[in-house]
Amino acid sequence: MSHRLVVVGAGYAGLQAAKRLARLLRRHDVTITLVNASDRFVERVRLHQLVAGQSRAGGGLSLREQLNDPSVRLVVGRVTAIDAVSRTVAVAVDTVPALIGYDTLVYALGSGARLDDVPGASAHAYAVADLGQATRLRDRVGQVMTSGGTVVVVGAGLTGLETAAELAESCPTLRVRLLTGADDVGSGLMPRARRHLRYALDRLDVSVHTKAVVAKVREDGLDTVDGEAFAAHTVVWTTGFRVPELARAAGFATDEDGRMLVDATLRSISHPDVYAVGDAAAGLSVGGAPGRMSCQSALAMGRGVAGVIAARLAGEEPPPVRVGYVFTNISLGRRDGVVQFTHADDSPRRFVLTGRAAAAFKESVVRSTVRKSWGEYGGGTTCSG
Repeated sequence: MSHRLVVVGAGYAGLQAAKRLARLLRRHDVTITLVNASDRFVERVRLHQLVAGQSRAGGGLSLREQLNDPSVRLVVGRVTAIDAVSRTVAVAVDTVPALIGYDTLVYALGSGARLDDVPGASAHAYAVADLGQATRLRDRVGQVMTSGGTVVVVGAGLTGLETAAELAESCPTLRVRLLTGADDVGSGLMPRARRHLRYALDRLDVSVHTKAVVAKVREDGLDTVDGEAFAAHTVVWTTGFRVPELARAAGFATDEDGRMLVDATLRSISHPDVYAVGDAAAGLSVGGAPGRMSCQSALAMGRGVAGVIAARLAGEEPPPVRVGYVFTNISLGRRDGVVQFTHADDSPRRFVLTGRAAAAFKESVVRSTVRKSWGEYGGGTTCSG
């Protein structure tokens, strides 16, 4: 009987794993099934462009075309549960329940917006973590843009910075404010990169408010713990991500955030027939800390886990998977950006790229993550590491 290899989740990590597994195991008696809630691959690192109204940016590429391999069976459905005892994945396909059995499982279900940490955020704030949320925010921005409304972006990580800059550049009638609880924006960047970041935000007329910790989100704005009130037509929440509860519910060993605990080969420390990659995995980076949620980490894990599984099916013991970093990319609209080159442990190098060169560099990196080029979107105008 063929070895049943199931990959759940077709983001950057899951799709990369499925594609490489198909190549490495072509001569093995293995069936590969990829399960995803949609038949489209969403370029998550472009969703801030979609929010700003650019032509279908991040709106989805055909998963079948991205796979480009008929040997991989694609099942479009939402994963509802995993039974580690019977080794089955429960999937709702067109609302009809189905069970898919596995001998080896690759868990790559990614992450979503973290909206439940502050009262009112889940009810009144908008997010940019998935296609549905980004589309909803784009429609909201379109409603308030003509009246010159105020948009407050909470969180100055990569998603917050890119969303604020993209909105300010593409929608100049909007008043864009960026709130962060930190002392400054661009922590982890070299001084030159931080200076350019602040310069670009000033040029785009993005009002930056530091040491602003949100206590409550209202329908018409938000309040900080210091008692300051910010009026807003739209609040955008980008303060972090949360992984699904499926791994914890299935009994897999997880960390306090629900990310699956894995060894150096990305194998579950509690279930040797299960591997985890991407945002939902607490894999260790080169520096020994859990890898940060990013496209860079996801692609490295996806490639690495495929090599690990292929080696073990061949009776070999694989080497550890090294999740290292090369750069941090920040787009600041379509014609500006910052690229902070890093050591493998994610600490910054001295070399920094800014301006149009940085924007072009990031665009080339993002295009390289998918088989089809940006041209298939039909216009508009990158990978946030």
